[in-house]
Amino acid sequence: MADEIGRQRTEVSVPATTGAGFGDPGPLGLAGFAATTFFLSVINTNMLGASVQAIVFGLAFFYGGIAQLAAGLWEFAKGNTFGAVAFCSYGAFWLSFWWMLTHLPANAKPNDLLHGVGLYLLCWAIFTAYMTVAASRTTGAIFVVFVLLTLTYIALVIGFFSESVADFEANSNAWIHVGGWIGILTAIAAWYASFAGVTNSTFKRVVAPVFPR
Repeated sequence: MADEIGRQRTEVSVPATTGAGFGDPGPLGLAGFAATTFFLSVINTNMLGASVQAIVFGLAFFYGGIAQLAAGLWEFAKGNTFGAVAFCSYGAFWLSFWWMLTHLPANAKPNDLLHGVGLYLLCWAIFTAYMTVAASRTTGAIFVVFVLLTLTYIALVIGFFSESVADFEANSNAWIHVGGWIGILTAIAAWYASFAGVTNSTFKRVVAPVFPR
């Protein structure tokens, strides 16, 4: 009985790489995350004006949100708890981001709104930090994504809590710009991990190493 329980726990805890009727959903989830993160991070660096931020909403809803959520559900079906929690959560992040910025309370004070966004980002910084601990047992490519994403959130949290209305209108907060640059690196790392997953699967050999840990 003890051996059977141990076997079942092992099957649940070890991410599955293949499954009956399922391809690997990881590259899809990573690609959706990377594209949306890249777009918003470019805006956060102030390379593009904040007036174009609304363009990300469709990307956030469909690719960063729905596509990642679907990838997470497929990961649950495959028995990959880490991938399922990560993709479902970040899919929900982008859906909630879309909702938050399209339903801002009209009567809220500007500083309260900025600090509210900071608190929202703090929640995700905490989540990403403990997921980084779990990511250390996946692959080097995924681990780098989570380390960079944690740093991105931390920089943005500091930026929004120190943000003033004048800074916001001038798009001049240095911490938010730093978060944007780290976010771009995060997106590049996620794109690489996605590329590796889909290319290695297509070529049936290791074309792009992911550095298993």
